[in-house]
Amino acid sequence: MKTFLAAAILSALSPAIADTIYIGTNTGGKSESKGIYRAEFDATTGKITNIQLAAEYPKPGFLTQHPTLPVLYASGAEGTVAAFKIADDGGLTFLKELDSGGKGACHIAIDATGRTLAVANYGGGSYSTIAVDENGVPTKTTSLIQQSGKGTNPQRQNAPHAHGVYFNAANNQLLVPDLGVDQVFVHPFDSETSTLGEALPSIVLPPGAGPRHLSFAPDNRHLYIINELDNTITAVQIADDSYESIQTIPTLPDDFTGQNTTAEVEVQANGKFVYSSNRGHDSITVYQRNQKTGKLTVIQHAPCGGVQPRHFKISPDGKWLLCGHQASNTISVMPIDPEIGRLGEPLNTVSTPTPICILFAR
Repeated sequence: MKTFLAAAILSALSPAIADTIYIGTNTGGKSESKGIYRAEFDATTGKITNIQLAAEYPKPGFLTQHPTLPVLYASGAEGTVAAFKIADDGGLTFLKELDSGGKGACHIAIDATGRTLAVANYGGGSYSTIAVDENGVPTKTTSLIQQSGKGTNPQRQNAPHAHGVYFNAANNQLLVPDLGVDQVFVHPFDSETSTLGEALPSIVLPPGAGPRHLSFAPDNRHLYIINELDNTITAVQIADDSYESIQTIPTLPDDFTGQNTTAEVEVQANGKFVYSSNRGHDSITVYQRNQKTGKLTVIQHAPCGGVQPRHFKISPDGKWLLCGHQASNTISVMPIDPEIGRLGEPLNTVSTPTPICILFAR
């Protein structure tokens, strides 16, 4: 008993080890941002501290990290992809920049082997893969796919708009939600050559849906697509590398009548809950996930603590949701009840210029 008490007291007195988070932002215009920021997150208290500029870079929207190396990647909205070396203290040193293959690079992903980057170009309606060397440095474009067509929304769907890139768990496919043509394109992926094959049957969304991002369930039996324009989530069943839509469910409460677009979706690591963000209603919608059927049931519309929740990220321990508010230049931390999935009130709100991506460093 004495040994247990002594260990408990020592644990309580020991300082918590903070997680490093990186924040992608939108520079230029009225934004005061200068590039990629970093901060410390205390998973015990839910507090974000020591926010500071990590690297100057124009419009470093979406961020990702190499699976094994201390290298961070950013998509630049001017049509670039950049790599940065992560120092022991969390600082960033610029390594290299490449052309993304199109206009308006908005989303980036790296495959499980760390040999391939994928990038979505919203403005040009294209997506590409880029080979990465043994040091984590991008070297050359290996595939470039240009889509065509349009959707039913003349303001937002007059052309293709690739909005995300996602490698599947088997690392043999790349999925690309395209907001402009209401499809998620699916391509075979060769990790040895970093190339994409001819397109497989795509996931077709309802006209005017505007698929933006997606998230795989941890059991890889289902994925969830957030549709920006019609404010819905589509649940998709995965079987033998093929995809079947099984449900489309609203993100907004029935009595909401204002303007809204959705932004982000994430499946909780335990597979029990799904979260999505509403820009306009300014909330996080929480869903109970039926782990057998994959279908969703709304259990909460939680105020997010700011304006335009462009991106959010659940902490590695599953106890917190960090929500970045692009229009109010803040990040709020929301506690998660791990048993019922519901979110507590936003707390520990900090100021950050135009946050549009939050990344927990490994």
